[in-house]
Amino acid sequence: MVTSLLPSTQRVLLRRLAVEQSENRVPSLIAGLVRDGETVWFGSRGQVNEASSTTDTQYRIGSITKTFVGVLVMRLRDEGRLDLADKLDEYLPGTSLGNRSIGEILSQRSGLTAEPAGQWWERTPGGSPEELLASVDDSALRPTPRHQFHYSNVGFGILGELVARLRGAAWHEVMEREILRPLGMHRTTLSPVAPHAEGFAVHPWADVVLPEPAEDAGAMAPAGQLWSTYGDMVRWARFVLGDTGEVLHPDTVAEMRVPGSVDDGPEWRSGYGLGFQLLRHNGRRLAGHSGSMPGFLASVWTDPAENEAVIFMANTTAGVTGALGTDLLDALAEHEPRIPKPWIPRPDVDMGLLELTGEWYWGPSPHVLRVLSNGLLDLRLGHGRRGRASRFRPNGDGTWTGLDGYYAGEILRIGRDADGTPNHLNLNTFIFTRTPYASDAPVPGGVAGWRPAGS
Repeated sequence: MVTSLLPSTQRVLLRRLAVEQSENRVPSLIAGLVRDGETVWFGSRGQVNEASSTTDTQYRIGSITKTFVGVLVMRLRDEGRLDLADKLDEYLPGTSLGNRSIGEILSQRSGLTAEPAGQWWERTPGGSPEELLASVDDSALRPTPRHQFHYSNVGFGILGELVARLRGAAWHEVMEREILRPLGMHRTTLSPVAPHAEGFAVHPWADVVLPEPAEDAGAMAPAGQLWSTYGDMVRWARFVLGDTGEVLHPDTVAEMRVPGSVDDGPEWRSGYGLGFQLLRHNGRRLAGHSGSMPGFLASVWTDPAENEAVIFMANTTAGVTGALGTDLLDALAEHEPRIPKPWIPRPDVDMGLLELTGEWYWGPSPHVLRVLSNGLLDLRLGHGRRGRASRFRPNGDGTWTGLDGYYAGEILRIGRDADGTPNHLNLNTFIFTRTPYASDAPVPGGVAGWRPAGS
């Protein structure tokens, strides 16, 4: 595969992959790095059917399947067929989960049990959707706070049936029609299609393997049944990064990457959005999903800020460390850091915005307003201090709407003197003035004027 990385960087990455495969005794392991939508490095270690795996070798991707189900639900939401606040009972009545919302189930905070009743579902033939729904009784709820993160495979089995009921076809048929074909993902399938890897468990104390079953999970298939290739997962990583084609609006995908629940350990490191797992690592905010089924491990992690992704796939039940993906991203950042594009003045800046720029004060706190290269306004604390910061887009009527941060969705209005000179900003009732507590601006409570202490 053609790569743009230096030979020294390729060696560092290959060694990391080789150590993982060799020391953890993984039958086969492939991994790759994507930057700006293109694979810049791909590596393969071990063998499948006495040959090296390629970008077209299928592996089972486990819970990465959930990201596809999440997209199908969000398509229904964007079409107005459902609302994330809707209760499950409105669509699938009769379960003990009926008073939970679709959004709660999608973001792993419904309180539903992690696994379905009965035998270990990942290694046995699955039942029907009706059987799954009937099993969701009071015993399937866990006594944790409703808002707390609790990972549930069962929840995504239910969401798959929700999609099927509203579309009038099996969830995987809907996925094929609405996601896979439009994105050209022809090697992502419900059952394996050659060339594909066989799943193995590796004996902990001897160099022998045991073939793992690959049963049809039935109603639980939406939680983790799909098979795919590295090539298709590159396209999926591009989708998660915002290259969505006609499948979903990029703003909806960005919404899916927003934390809906967090795994609240000593520090907030991992969480869940709307169908996407989330991970924080060395200042990165990653979105994607890991996958695990008997005989297989896989991960797809994307970094929207850097427009980068890492993918790995293996045919082993256990052994690949969770750090492999982030280690590869770290190596890319260390050995092949991005070179910033040269700055040049822009010819299309709205010169009328210059009068808004510079220092503004909220009470005594200095803030700085800048015009960004894309025409947005950026407001943040001045003098290098950290605190509330937001970008704003124009509404066409002289007002601006916050895009992110504390002021997301809030309206910024520009107050002006009689001659039109801006003299204050009204940001959802917070008044920013050119000098601290300017007396000629409508500061709530009035301004009596500055004076020495004790006077």
